[in-house]
Amino acid sequence: MRVPPTDHLDIIIDQFTRQSIPFTQIPGHFSAIDTLLRMSAVTADDTVLDVACGPGIVACELARHARSVTGVDITPGMLQQARQRQRQQGLSNVQWQEANAVQLPFAADTFSLVVTRYSFHHLQDVQQALREMMRVCTPGGRVLVADVVMPDEQAAAYDELETLRDPSHTHALSTSESLALFASSGLTDCRFGTYEVEIELEAQLAASFPAEEDVPRIRRMVTDDIGINRLGIHARRDAQGQVHYTVPIRVYVGRKAHATDVV
Repeated sequence: MRVPPTDHLDIIIDQFTRQSIPFTQIPGHFSAIDTLLRMSAVTADDTVLDVACGPGIVACELARHARSVTGVDITPGMLQQARQRQRQQGLSNVQWQEANAVQLPFAADTFSLVVTRYSFHHLQDVQQALREMMRVCTPGGRVLVADVVMPDEQAAAYDELETLRDPSHTHALSTSESLALFASSGLTDCRFGTYEVEIELEAQLAASFPAEEDVPRIRRMVTDDIGINRLGIHARRDAQGQVHYTVPIRVYVGRKAHATDVV
């Protein structure tokens, strides 16, 4: 019998080692790349850091527009997939490094654009992760975070579902929590955008690794929520009877202040 890990970092590595290939087979993970490119305002002069880059989907797309991109992730299996993606796309301006999002191995003021997508809901200390992203960003550079953000009244129910489906999930920020995090961050010229990721339930379960005994409960939680929306994901059946749901994503971007801007 397989003994599941108990340390949270080990849980993340365990989950995403097993998800490294299935992750890239979920169409929703390729959603709204154009939104991230537009909001990041990436240019050919940018040096980019993609934190918790996973299999390199965002990093490789940014590399088509930037001078250079560095992708970091704590899971070696994800970095292996990222390197493979880079080779397949013939990109020469990307490098990869194993690293923890809350302790980045880079000097301050190194990258002009620092991004992360779909990582904060796996982290135990999002404030520290954001501080690290800001630390390694150059003054005047941009920091972008894209992740699930749930309405305040539905965040707890969504967390219950996602923790069962993916034990590396910690907490999806609520709307008020996310606004407070970025308002207090010290970033300037902050703005945000939104988009939605469409997911088919069975495909998502096939790409996840919940405890076997929890799978029927996860299905029930989603299907019982059709027409109710306690989970905040607007579960529904299509004409073929498949269950789909929608995850709301919020994108925040702001500039790191110059020292002369700080009062």
